[in-house]
This record gives sequence, structure tokens and C-alpha cells, in this order.
Amino acid sequence: MEILSQIWSFLGLLTVVQNVLPTQLVSLFHSFYESIQDFFSPYSYFEIPEFNGYCGVDVNDLYRHVNLYLNSINSSSTCRRLTLSRSKSSNRISYTVAPNQMVHDAFRGHHLTWTHQVDNIQDSVEEKRSFTLKLPKRHRLELLTPYLEQVTSRAEEFERVSRERRLFTNNGHGSYESGWSSVPFRHPSTFETLALEPELKTQLMDDLTAFSQGKEFYHKIGRAWKRGYLLYGPPGSGKSSLIAAIANFLCYDVYDLELSKVSDNSELRALLIQTTNRSIIVIEDIDCSINLTGDRMAKRRNVQTMQKKNHRHVMMSDNAEDNGRVTLSGLLNFTDGLWSCCGEEKVIVFTTNHKDNVDPALVRCGRMDMHVSLGTCGMHAFKVLVKNYLGLDSHVLFDVVESCIRSGGTLTPSHIGEILLRNRRDADVAVKSVLTAMQAKILGADVDATEGGHEYDDMARTPESIGRRLMESPDHCPEGSPEKKKKKEGSTRDKNVKFLVRLRSLTKSDSGRRGV
Repeated sequence: MEILSQIWSFLGLLTVVQNVLPTQLVSLFHSFYESIQDFFSPYSYFEIPEFNGYCGVDVNDLYRHVNLYLNSINSSSTCRRLTLSRSKSSNRISYTVAPNQMVHDAFRGHHLTWTHQVDNIQDSVEEKRSFTLKLPKRHRLELLTPYLEQVTSRAEEFERVSRERRLFTNNGHGSYESGWSSVPFRHPSTFETLALEPELKTQLMDDLTAFSQGKEFYHKIGRAWKRGYLLYGPPGSGKSSLIAAIANFLCYDVYDLELSKVSDNSELRALLIQTTNRSIIVIEDIDCSINLTGDRMAKRRNVQTMQKKNHRHVMMSDNAEDNGRVTLSGLLNFTDGLWSCCGEEKVIVFTTNHKDNVDPALVRCGRMDMHVSLGTCGMHAFKVLVKNYLGLDSHVLFDVVESCIRSGGTLTPSHIGEILLRNRRDADVAVKSVLTAMQAKILGADVDATEGGHEYDDMARTPESIGRRLMESPDHCPEGSPEKKKKKEGSTRDKNVKFLVRLRSLTKSDSGRRGV
């Protein structure tokens, strides 16, 4: 009791002294006490307020980075109280360290502590928030700068991965403040679900990873931090799905640029400036968007015309033709000129069904760095589709499918996917339907005309139907008939038909063994 009485007496004395002494003198004593405390303390403290200065307007970016960093390191394991939230622009639940709670961290073998301090402002409903970092005083010079760099780096990466991605399209007003309109980008395509051969898939993923991590390398060699991909192949080969998989792999926004809505080269540059870092700029069907490939031929014709007409009149007509539209020169500057350096970490993707129709200047190295050929499905890609649609890792008819693929019965991923989707309730029927379509392809049926329909279902459903096709071959035509004259040309076709007869018997025997 005597000790408690002495403590209360000492506190009362301090209260009396604080009321008697001038405020300046009390502040001086308080500062002196803190200096002595800091001198004997083995730790240093660094405060990071929410706002810079005293007006509370300029947001401290480091405070936001610390908050994101504490989310990325899973603070729930070291903090007793967290505040959970989820915003409309994010696809995951985030949390904030509750007021006056601590989070422990480690860096280079040293223990560090973050404290989220929240103080009420007198005569106001607002709060003063800050993070306080505690680290060993002896090592503060060698720890502070690299640790904060790590905090910023991991915070930016966490923000990139966790935020909701957007799909942009140009609205025809590129010269205004915003020439893009957007919707949430939620395409489910990933490299795991893509029907690609494993070598190509690995090559693409390695190239994208090296690009996204190559900031210092690109700066060192003096190149703009961008990458160009040309995707070409027949319709339905998976070009759009690959673009979506790239966006999900890199966590980038997608800008779908429609050149027909762009009035001239100036608007094209304005749209480029408005794109953000870490984005993919896509121009689909580059050979069909606008007449770019004819520019050079038109110039050659103009040169020949100048020899017959008045030079001045022709030059005026050329200038009038170039004004008011996007030209090949403008698009080249867009992809590889000075304006292409606006922003960093950008991927430019061109797609086309016919690579030969694209002007060579657009697809040379430095503009389109990687040319990706997408075509029909190989056996590995077929198995990926069966796994995606039917949930099967193997099937008794896989060997038969592989024989069809080797014999030229390959189909595009979209075609196979549609057949599997249509018959997804019965795996055996689905695989047999794909075989039917492959056999029709071998027989020379018009696959594109029947794609997505049911014409395949009756073409080679039974061995008898294939037998009828065999009887229609030139070997069974009367001597001297026009069909007989084409016997030599149809020899390959005959071999394919005979192969299908053997294939159908094999399929039938496999089905009998399985009891289907």
C-alpha cells in the first residue's frame, strides 16, 4: 500500500508541476526525456503517415505500398486483429491491420515490426493514420533503403495480380480525354486449358515471363520495354483464346483496337498515349481491318501516273488521299516508332488468318518479335480438349484418333470443342462424333461448310457408308468414263478410303470389347 501511495503522490506532483511550469518548459523536458529514451533503446522508429504535409490532401504513396505489402505477406499469422474488406475493383478479400496492432516481419536475418497507429483528431470525426516501422538501430542504415525497396516492389506486384482487369475498346473519340471505354475482363482461358502443343506452350510462357521480368535488361540495351506477337492461322485455331490466356498469365489489361473506327494517324497516336502500362494492345485481322497492304502498290502506281499527268496535281491528290485515314506509315510508327515508347511493359498483338496478306514491314523483327502459327489440333491438344470438356484423361479410342490425325484428319480446336460440347453428356458418343468428323475430313468433305452443324453425323457413322464411298471411287467406274480418267489423280483419296474401312472395323471391335 505504501508503494501505491508513493506512486499516486508522484503522479500528483507531476500534474501540479505540469500546470505550474510554462508550456515551453514542459515540452523541453518531454523532448529531453524522449532523447534519453531513444539513446538507450536498441531500436529505431520510422513513421509513415497517410498524407504528406499537414493539409491532408497529398496522399503518401509509401503508406499505400506498406498496406499492400502487409496484405501480400499474410499478416494474419502474426497479427491478432485485422479489418477485412473487398472493393468493386478487386477480385479478392483484402485486409488492413487494425488500429494499434503490430505485424512482425523478417529481412536479412533481422526482426522488424510494423505498427498501425490510428489517432483521433480533436474536435473532428477524422482520424490520423500512420505506420511505424521498428528495426534494429545498429543496422538501420543497411536495412532501411533495401527493405523499403522490397516493400514497394512486392506491393506493386500484389496490386497488379489482385486488381480486376479491364477490356478496353476505342469508342471513335480518340482525340478527346478518353478514347477508350471498358468492361471487366473475365475471360477464363489459361495456358492450362489451351489446346496447344506442349513445346509451343512452354516457349510462349518462358518468353512472356522473361519479358515481364526484363525491365532492367531492356533499359540497359536501350530498347523500349515492349513485345510484339503475330498470331496467324485458320479461323477457329484459338487466336483469341491465346490472347486471353496471355492477359491472364501476365495480369494485364487488354486494349482491343478497331482500326476502322480510327479517323487518322493523329487519333491513333492519341489512343496509344491513353493506354496504361502493363497492357496488351490487340489488332485482330490486321489484313482486313483497313487497306494497309495496298499502300505501297498505290504509291508505285502514283509514281507511274506522275509521268503522264501534271506533277503538282498528282501530289495534291496523294496528300488528299493520305489525310483523313490511318496509313501504313502511321501504323508502323504506332508499333515501332517514337510514339511506341509511350509507357512501359506493353505487348502488341496482331492476328490474321492469312499471314501472306500482311505487309512485310508490319511483321518484321522489332515490330512482331515472335510469330506464332496456330492450326489444327495434334494429339496432345486433342487430349487437353477432352480433359476440359469431358473430364477424361484417357479413352479406348485415343489410338484411333491418333491414327486419323496422322492420316490428315486434323480439325481446329473450335471444331472439336463444339462437337465435345454438343455431346458432353456421353463421353463415348462425343469421342465417336469427333472420329466421324475426322473421317469426313479424310474423305475430303467440306469441313468448313459443315462446322458447327450435324452433317458429319451421317457421313461415316457406319462401315456401310464408307463402303458406299469406296464404291464411288474411280476404281469402280466403267472403262472409258470421265471418272476413270481421274483415277490417277484420286489414288490418294482411295488410300484414305481404304484406311477408313480398316479404321471403322477397329473402332467397332474396340466398342464391342467395351460393351458400347
